Amino acid sequence: MQYRVISLLTCFLLFAQVAAAVNLPTLSIGVNDAATPEDVSTGLQILFLLTILSVAPSILLMTTSFSRIVIVLGFVRQAMGTQNTPPNQIIIGMALFLTFFVMAPVINTLNNTALQPYMNQQISQQQAMTAAVDIMRDFMFTQVQESELQLFIDITEEEQPEDKKDISTMVLIPAFMLSELKTAFQMGFMIYVPFLVIDMLVASVLMSMGMMMLPPIVISLPFKLLLFVLVDGWQLVVGSLMKSFG
Repeated sequence: MQYRVISLLTCFLLFAQVAAAVNLPTLSIGVNDAATPEDVSTGLQILFLLTILSVAPSILLMTTSFSRIVIVLGFVRQAMGTQNTPPNQIIIGMALFLTFFVMAPVINTLNNTALQPYMNQQISQQQAMTAAVDIMRDFMFTQVQESELQLFIDITEEEQPEDKKDISTMVLIPAFMLSELKTAFQMGFMIYVPFLVIDMLVASVLMSMGMMMLPPIVISLPFKLLLFVLVDGWQLVVGSLMKSFG
């Protein structure tokens, strides 16, 4: 026991010596008086950037294909009745990578039209932001349904738009979110149907055999997994998800 304590102390002293010999960078954040209007503008830009970074996860979830994908994958797991298999980490990770796959054309367009010209100082920051918003609006318009758009237009009591350019982004985003939820639940219902049929068949067979004390899920789960494997369920689900964004 004493030998272990001495070894730990020796390792700690060696680590302290190495840390003292290495020059580590320092970071200092302070608030100073603005001497010029440019300083105020720079401070506001930094504040705006930090605000954007804080809401970036919400932007990712609500303005891309992520919400539809993760909801459908969750429905698959619940319909099979496998509890926490696959785990939430795998569901979220799979949804993220599928989102990147779906959004790859949009990301490439954003990079070529907005980011790279701005980095090369060919366009201003305002022009880059406008171009990026227009590209995301085009993607959302391809997925949003007219009924959801009309709902939020009626709620805001705006004039009937003649073109999609007349529809504000604050109307488009909630309409897009509602459309994604609607589509995801429609796909979830279609996924539930075959598994529900298996549950009903197993429950009927168990009742006819007088085995009412045996939970039907214990018997139906292997048959659900067998059906899912035989029809290559993951390929069907992922393929249907990818085609739904076409």
